[in-house]
Amino acid sequence: MIIDPYVSTSVTPLDNLDTLSPYEVAKLQDVSQGGLYKLFRQCCLAVLNCGSELDSTKLVLEKYRDFDIRVSQKHRGLQLDLINAPTNAFVDGQIIEGIRENLFSVLRDLLYVGVELEKYSEELDETSRMTNEVFHILRHASALKPHVKPSLVVCWGGHSIGRTEYEYTKKVGYELGLRGFDICTGCGPGAMKGPMKGAAIAHTKQRICDGRYVGISEPGIIAAESPNPIVNELVIMPDIEKRLEAFVRLGHGIIVFPGGAGTAEEILYILGILLHERNAKLPFPLIFTGPSGSEAYFETVDRFIRDTLGEEAAGKYQIIVDDPHGVAVKMKEGLEAVTSHRKATSESFHFNWQLHVPQQFQQPFMPSHENMADLSLFRGQSDFDLAANLRKALSGIVAGNVKEPGIRAIEEYGPFELKGEAAIMEPLDALLRSFVEQRRMKLNYQEYEPCYRLQPLPDSAA
Repeated sequence: MIIDPYVSTSVTPLDNLDTLSPYEVAKLQDVSQGGLYKLFRQCCLAVLNCGSELDSTKLVLEKYRDFDIRVSQKHRGLQLDLINAPTNAFVDGQIIEGIRENLFSVLRDLLYVGVELEKYSEELDETSRMTNEVFHILRHASALKPHVKPSLVVCWGGHSIGRTEYEYTKKVGYELGLRGFDICTGCGPGAMKGPMKGAAIAHTKQRICDGRYVGISEPGIIAAESPNPIVNELVIMPDIEKRLEAFVRLGHGIIVFPGGAGTAEEILYILGILLHERNAKLPFPLIFTGPSGSEAYFETVDRFIRDTLGEEAAGKYQIIVDDPHGVAVKMKEGLEAVTSHRKATSESFHFNWQLHVPQQFQQPFMPSHENMADLSLFRGQSDFDLAANLRKALSGIVAGNVKEPGIRAIEEYGPFELKGEAAIMEPLDALLRSFVEQRRMKLNYQEYEPCYRLQPLPDSAA
């Protein structure tokens, strides 16, 4: 029997967002530069493509080039018409309920950002406006939970990890779940899925029926990292910078598992923020962990941080190897300190307003060849400024690996060129080489072709 690899059907929302204005419908169907159709189609395809092993937005869009989605207002309310959708989103012709929820989460967030958000930020300075946007998107998505003690643990790590590392992320998630902690990740596979799966089992054992598995993504990455099936709260932020700020505003502590360029970008983001003097006294537990055998990974990351950002940055995290129980206990201690501090300072439990995010971590970075070549990668600037620029360099490499515009730019113009002081470029080269050697850059590749070239400059030139 031949099974059709595509499904065409219509779906309606379960219990919310059941009506739209004609203006909102037109915005979603608008194929012009200012319209939402392209983003809407791409994000919905990513949700429907749950479980995919493709981590290239370009390849996903090419595979499902005939996919389409249309919005219609019927007499009974809102309806999404799916044309040539991936069949693995359905069971016996019926859409899987979790995927249906995530489809309408995409609709909710893209419409809110594209239509309503501007009115909340008109009178604020640039830094406050960015944070305010993050707050309103999270509130609109019902991701902020007042009156709940700090218990949301952000887990970062690679989508391209081996079985041993994946099983370890599940064990850590299980230990966190036994202690009643909820999980927030980038929503994709690998180290983003494992902690949620472990926590879900532990929550069941503890009879926790309202466990949270929050996935935060953004349009540029979601097709390459389709939401895993455990995510029960999906939030789509407008860009990678707001996605990262959402993690640190919403989460109460962070655990970092082994990963590649994207994980290094996340590490540089949180370290750069914690290095700012205004955040010196804020408790924010940060733990790097992995199974036995991952010591070399953490040694490389730790050496890179010490060589570029210095010993103060290395003092902001702990490395715990092969001890899921110890990780959970240490995170519990950290969250108790967060709770005490927020009570003492009358800070909200659900959104970390006190954390200062410098503007250089908020401004969207477009990883063009020109912008990558212009990055300031040298000593003599503040630690958090250097961290911000290194973060942008890694963001560009992620774009060149998996994001459609970045992949096309590399195909057309060749690798990105990064220039900087040898004292910075040499540790960066060692870090990236280790990712390539450990097969952490992409899923299922035969031979990784770097999307970057590093050019050390003499100290005087830098």
